[in-house]
Amino acid sequence: MRQVVCLAAEPWSGIPTRTQQLMSRMKDAEVLFFEPPAPRGSDLWKRKGRKLRPNLIAYTLPPTITRNPTHRLLSRYNAGRTAQFLQQKLEKHRFLEPVLWCASPAGAEYLDDIAYRGLVYDCYQDWPEYPERWESELAVAADVCFAASPDLAGHLSPCNGNISLLPFGCNYPMFAKDDLPRPRLLRDFDGPIFGFAGTLWPDLDLDPVIKLAVSRPDCNIVLVGRDAGCYLLPELLEEPNVHYLGPVEPVDMPDYLHTFDVCLHILRRGHLYDDVIPSRMFEALSAGKPIVAMLRPDQVEHFPDVVYGAHSPSDFALLCSRALEETGTWARDRRREYGKAAAWSERAEDVNRILESIGLFG
Repeated sequence: MRQVVCLAAEPWSGIPTRTQQLMSRMKDAEVLFFEPPAPRGSDLWKRKGRKLRPNLIAYTLPPTITRNPTHRLLSRYNAGRTAQFLQQKLEKHRFLEPVLWCASPAGAEYLDDIAYRGLVYDCYQDWPEYPERWESELAVAADVCFAASPDLAGHLSPCNGNISLLPFGCNYPMFAKDDLPRPRLLRDFDGPIFGFAGTLWPDLDLDPVIKLAVSRPDCNIVLVGRDAGCYLLPELLEEPNVHYLGPVEPVDMPDYLHTFDVCLHILRRGHLYDDVIPSRMFEALSAGKPIVAMLRPDQVEHFPDVVYGAHSPSDFALLCSRALEETGTWARDRRREYGKAAAWSERAEDVNRILESIGLFG
């Protein structure tokens, strides 16, 4: 059976990450999933491996003495200690020459200390917290790099000529269902609902939503998701037709998207030049609902035939009204085609096919 060692950038979560989605779908493979280092003083790394899938076991890496990569001696000591831990687990599970999957530049520290037959770097975001040389070394050494967007692919291109575009995905069957129940919190709402689902980051630009709330007092503006300190949220909540419902369980999210008349996609001010399409966009496409999205400066629209793209808050409010008047089923069906193509099962199939084509999966 194929063997994969994954150095993840995030712990295994009840809300599956990109790395979890892909590792769970590795074809005919045993997977050892290593979470980032445990906090200092924690004994997580001493615990037995957790069997999360029939062929997937998760461990937590040991704590680090320093997380500052400029402390070269301490960083090298950390790397050696962690590499020894990794090698012990590989030997325990008889992983002789696995494929090493790195989900962040941190994996560059262990390349010289553990045995592997092939290296994959999955680049799905910028990593300003790591030294540039780590990512460069990782990309140069990789047999293949996956990039979540064209800009990330261009970023890696000086270091590696074998780069495959692998956007984020979604759980298509979960969101493409019809006749889903109306969530309890929305049962008493009258009138159309413009809905936003996602984390309310501190720099989330809510100006377009404020403009919408003022211009359409006859409609409800509903926001669901964790508030991470969004500084414009209090101003938005001053409008009487705005309702912040807080976070919801992932299993309930399809019910909310299905109930929204129009889904809203807005930008973070600190990520205006980030061209990664988030999973939430593919989920809304899978639901088939009209989507109004704020566009980044000079952005090439990803789905111009089925997503209403706005360049200003005024455009955003106008297009929301237009989206509300959408009729027929052509646009809905076309959105679901985009969502189906972005299913995590399809993304994982692309990964397996590419690894087979370059000989990492025999």
